[in-house]
Amino acid sequence: MVATVPKKLIHVELSADVPILAPDRDYPVFYVVAVRTISPRISNHLQEHGLSVPEVSTTIAQNDLVGDEMLSQWKEPFAQWRKQRFAPINTSLSVVICTRDRTEYLKRCLQSLQTLSHPPEEIVVVDNAPSSTATQQLVKQFSHIKYILEPKPGLDFARNAGVNNSASNILAYIDDDVTIHPDWSVHLRQAFQDPQVMAVTGLVIAAALETEAQCIFENYWSFNRGYRTILYDSQYFDRYKCIGVPAWRVGAGANMAFRRRIFDLVGYFDERLDVGAAGCSGDSELWYRILSEKWTCRYEPTAVAYHWHRQEISGLRNQIFNYMRGHVAELLIRFEKHHHWGNIIRLILLPIHFCRIVTIGLFKDKLRLVTLTEEIRGCFSGLKYYFHNK
Repeated sequence: MVATVPKKLIHVELSADVPILAPDRDYPVFYVVAVRTISPRISNHLQEHGLSVPEVSTTIAQNDLVGDEMLSQWKEPFAQWRKQRFAPINTSLSVVICTRDRTEYLKRCLQSLQTLSHPPEEIVVVDNAPSSTATQQLVKQFSHIKYILEPKPGLDFARNAGVNNSASNILAYIDDDVTIHPDWSVHLRQAFQDPQVMAVTGLVIAAALETEAQCIFENYWSFNRGYRTILYDSQYFDRYKCIGVPAWRVGAGANMAFRRRIFDLVGYFDERLDVGAAGCSGDSELWYRILSEKWTCRYEPTAVAYHWHRQEISGLRNQIFNYMRGHVAELLIRFEKHHHWGNIIRLILLPIHFCRIVTIGLFKDKLRLVTLTEEIRGCFSGLKYYFHNK
């Protein structure tokens, strides 16, 4: 039941003053993620760039705290690494935010974009079938942001409108419920230095874990793909083709970018997928097409976004229903386009996947069962949706 315990998240910026870390009355549990998970990866990364690293203990007693003494040791090598990483990249960048009637989230997202160390050439807000002019009025409060109205409801209609109404070589998409690290844009640009890379995703960290729903999502559905760069290429595609390539591992649509020309090479987002249509998976279906054409997708953890998970269980359940609905529809759309039988095999194996979840829930982790009914319902709904929208 640990997943239900609220946790206080403090994002430590090593280029600024390191805070004193301590639990308080509202958050009796204080979990230092940097100790066992991040520190070894930072060390390896710095060593790969020829930089010296401090000796930091990775063994901490249960009640020990980590403060200035430990984290401050990273400041100097981190500063050296930043100098290497921040070489200018001559690549234009457009940031597209697709939104619908969520001005509170959008305002926070737009405010975070104002703090970027390397601003993009343009920011485009696509207002998808809004019920009022609230989003348009909000955008007017910010200078140099382009407002686009897309009347057709559906996230992938909005994403495609972003392609058609932006001008840069690199097109980055972020969800309206994320905020962005100040160095996000420079790391995103640098991830495209290899001309074979056509898509990049970044690290998505939970912005808060204060409710049961947020903790459950982060435990079982997290967007976090780890702290090492990963390349997904034709070898990855060929390795999994016979059982359905798990293209969703590439990253999260909340923090992704593409070379503009890839849309001419493999096509636009499939408008039958994602929010407002099937419910999800428009991003992974496009990554699948990119990989099938033997281009490369890159996961770059230095391009960081913070995601605000659903706070209520009801919202979480609806989200997971749509995830599975979109997932099933995506597998069928893949087969429709490519005739790769591995996607049908993955679909057929879903009952085994659910039996495994039931076993885990009954004997090990009851929280995993919280969304199971919605997952199964979502699968049947996805089948019905696809055959009505072929």
